Amino acid sequence: MQTTRDYILIYSDGACSGNPGPGGWGSVLLFPDNQVLELGAGEASTTNNRMEMTAALEALRAVAHLKMPIHFYTDSTYLIRGITQWIFGWRRKNWQTAEGGEVSNRDLWEDISQVVAARGAQGKIEWLYSRGHVGTPGNERCDRIAVAFSKKEYVQLYRGDLEHYGIDLLNVPTNTALPEMKGAGEKKKEAFSYLSNLGGLVYRHRNWPSCQKRVSGQSGAKFKKAMSAAEEVEILKSWGLGPGTEIKEG
Repeated sequence: MQTTRDYILIYSDGACSGNPGPGGWGSVLLFPDNQVLELGAGEASTTNNRMEMTAALEALRAVAHLKMPIHFYTDSTYLIRGITQWIFGWRRKNWQTAEGGEVSNRDLWEDISQVVAARGAQGKIEWLYSRGHVGTPGNERCDRIAVAFSKKEYVQLYRGDLEHYGIDLLNVPTNTALPEMKGAGEKKKEAFSYLSNLGGLVYRHRNWPSCQKRVSGQSGAKFKKAMSAAEEVEILKSWGLGPGTEIKEG
C-alpha cells in the first residue's frame, strides 16, 4: 500500500559524450500524492557538469510553486558541494576562484541559487548523494533519460501515478555521505567489478558499459558495483544468494 509523504522526492542526472559534446539531462519527481513526473532534454554541445546542473534547475523550477521540503538525490558531488559549500565563497570573491580565475558555469549557479533561495524555510532542500551505477532505481532511470537525450534517441517521459510507473522510487540509498575529495593528481579508485543478476544468473563485468548492456531494459534486473572481492560476497547476500553462487564472466 502506497503511503503519502510530507516532502517531494527528486532524482536528477546528466550525461555528456565528449565533455564538451552532445549532452542530455533527466529528472524524476515524486510528489506527496504519489504522482510521478519525468523531465528531460538534450543539448548539442555542453558539458557533463552543465547537464547535472540543468537537471537540478529544471526539476526545482517545476516545483517552485510548492513550498514544502524536498529530498533531492544526485550523483554529482560537484552540484552538492557547489550549492551547499562553495557558492558562498564564490560570491564573497565576486565569482572568482581561489586561484583568481572565473567560476565555471556561473550562470547556472546563479539560477539555481535564486530558485533555492525563493523556496524559503518551508521549502528547504536536503541535498543527498546517490552513488551512480549501483542500482538505485531513481538514479538509474534519470541516467537512462539523460543518455537517451544525449544520443538524440526517443524516450517517452512518464507522467502519472506511482502505482503504474514500474520503478521503485522509494528504494532510496541508505548511505548518502559524500565521498572524500581527492587530492591533486590523485586518481579515482577503480571498481573491482560490476555484478549483474538476471533471474538468479549472476555475471561479473570488468566495466560499467558491459554491465549496462546486459541489464538495460531488462525487467527485474539487479546490478551493483563492487570495490573488492569481499564486497562481491556482501552483494550476493543482499540478493539472497550464498557465497558459493556461481558467477559467470561477462
